[in-house]
Amino acid sequence: MTDSTKPDASGTETAESDLLNWDFIQDPYLTYREMRTGTGPRRLVTKTLSTGLRSWLVTEYSDVRRLLADPRLSKSAAGAAPIIAKHSTEDVSGASITSDSMLFSDPPQHSRLRRMFSRAFTMRRTLDLRPRIEELTDELLDAIPAGAEIDLVESVAMALPIAVIGELLGVPRAAHHDLRRWNRALTSVDSEPSEKYQAYMASLDYFRTLVAQKAKSHDGADDLINAMIDPENEERFEESELLSTIFLMMNAGYETTANLISSSVYALLKHPEQLELLRGDATLIPNAVEEFLRYESPLNLSTLRYTTEPVEVGDTVVPAGEVVFLALSSANRDPERFAEPDRLDIRRNTATHLAFGHGIHHCVGAPLARLEGEIVLARLLDRFPHWEAAEQLERLTWRYTLQFRGLERLPVRLHA
Repeated sequence: MTDSTKPDASGTETAESDLLNWDFIQDPYLTYREMRTGTGPRRLVTKTLSTGLRSWLVTEYSDVRRLLADPRLSKSAAGAAPIIAKHSTEDVSGASITSDSMLFSDPPQHSRLRRMFSRAFTMRRTLDLRPRIEELTDELLDAIPAGAEIDLVESVAMALPIAVIGELLGVPRAAHHDLRRWNRALTSVDSEPSEKYQAYMASLDYFRTLVAQKAKSHDGADDLINAMIDPENEERFEESELLSTIFLMMNAGYETTANLISSSVYALLKHPEQLELLRGDATLIPNAVEEFLRYESPLNLSTLRYTTEPVEVGDTVVPAGEVVFLALSSANRDPERFAEPDRLDIRRNTATHLAFGHGIHHCVGAPLARLEGEIVLARLLDRFPHWEAAEQLERLTWRYTLQFRGLERLPVRLHA
C-alpha cells in the first residue's frame, strides 16, 4: 500500500496514517481519534473511485459540517479532471470516470438538476412507498426459517434496498445482480482503474438501453425514469445528466441503505442491552435509526471535493487546487459534539449527525433510507424478537472500501 504523508511545519512531508491498509478499513475509529487531536486536516493518500489521490482529510465535526456547505469546495466534475491528474498516485491518462449528476456539480447546474429531480422524486412518492416496502420486507422475512443460520447482509440488508430502488426507478429485477457486481468493482479499494471504468461504462450502457426502451414503449409505468423523461416536462435532462442521475440513485441509493440495515443489526447484537430496550419499546425505532446512522455511518468519507481558493481549516490553510475529503464517520464520533461518542445509545439526541451530509448536497434519498431502516427493524423485531450471532462478531469483516462502511456478511439466527 502507499504510505500516506502529512506536511510538517517546514512544508516537507512526514509519514502519516495509511488509510488504504486493511486494519484501517476494519476499524477506522482509533485512527480518527488520533487525527482529531491535531490542529487541522491531514494530507495523505485516499482512494475512492478510480485512482489514489494525495488529498486532505478533515476529521473534526465542526470543520466537516462547515466545509460540507462551503462553496469554495467545488464538486463540479467539469473542473475535477486536472485536479485529479495533478494529485493522482497512478497514471490517469486513459479513459476516466466522469459524472453529470447533481452530486458532482455546483450551482447553477446543481440547482437545476436537483430541482428537476425533486419534481419527480417527491416526498409524497417516498411516503407512498411504505406499503410496498412493508410487503417486500415481509416477503424476505417469510423466506427465513426461525432458528436457521442466514447471512443477514445477503438475505435482507442488500435484498430489500435494491428491490425498492429498482422498483422506484423501473429497473427490472433481472438486472439487479449485474448492477450490484458493477457497483462492487467501482467501490473496492483494490479494483484496478480499468476494471472500475469498465464497470461504470457497463452500467451506463445498460441504463441508456433501458431509457430508450421506456421512451419508445410509453408503458405509462409510474416510476422515476418515466417521470424524468416525460416529454411534457418544461425542463429536460441532457442524456449524460439523465444517465448519471439514474446511476447515482441505483447504486448509492441501495448501498447506503443496505449498510444502514446490516450495521444496525450488528450494533444491536454487540449491545444486547440496547436490543432489549428497543424490543420493549418500538416507539424508539425512529430515534434508534438516527443513532445507528451516527454510530456507524454508511458513508465513511464524503465524495470528492476540491478547493477553488485557499481555505483555512484549523491552523492550516489548504491551497487552491487541492483535493479534500470530509470524514463523516469521524465527525459523527467527535466528542466535542457527541458525549461518549463510542457508546451506542438509542435514546441519544442525534439531530445534528452528518451521515447524510449537510448543505446543498444533503442526500436527496435520506427520507427513503430512514423509512426502509425503520420498517426493517420494526418487522424484524415483531417477527423474530430474539437474535443470535452465528459467528463471533469480532471475526466479521468490513468491505474493503474507503467510501462506504458496510459488512461483508452478518451470519445470524433469528428466533420467534
